[in-house]
Amino acid sequence: MNRLALPALLGILAIGCQSDGQSNRDSGEMTAETAMTTTEYRTIPFETIDGEPTSLDAYVGNVVLIVNVASKCGFTPQYEGLQALYEKHKESGLVVLGFPANNFGGQEPGTNDEIQSFCTTNYGVSFPMMAKVSVKGDDKHPLFTYLTEESPLPGEIGWNFNKFLLDREGNLVARFESRVKPQSDELVGEISQLL
Repeated sequence: MNRLALPALLGILAIGCQSDGQSNRDSGEMTAETAMTTTEYRTIPFETIDGEPTSLDAYVGNVVLIVNVASKCGFTPQYEGLQALYEKHKESGLVVLGFPANNFGGQEPGTNDEIQSFCTTNYGVSFPMMAKVSVKGDDKHPLFTYLTEESPLPGEIGWNFNKFLLDREGNLVARFESRVKPQSDELVGEISQLL
């Protein structure tokens, strides 16, 4: 997507998530309304699926793809594509971060242990998985509050397997809806520009 076309899209994104599978690309500038700087939001704490404390600061220097995942969704087979994408580009600095969430149709009812077992057994997931969080609603995790409300690309998450692409400094530069597959030219092209 042409970077210059983004300002016109931001108004649409503020109303809600797209449903046509399009990506959204950042112009690279933080708006005056942004409550947090990139440096501040990178320090928002969360936990790995094993219960270890971490934050996005741990991944600075890498291109990061954040995905809200679920085990019982029609998009769940995207785990396979995300793992393939991670394996292909991890040596160049790509990290995929999976954030299990049960916000859509009760499609992630499991515990962290059950989710981890499901992902490794069924899809061979080796990219970092985080502890289960909420990505929408009153109990939305602060990281997803930033990504969906305060970032340069605001808009609620519409379903499981939305994708947020961060550059090596932790800036959100593009978003992709659930229908955008991990191996799509659109997503791979955006990642390639950042690696």
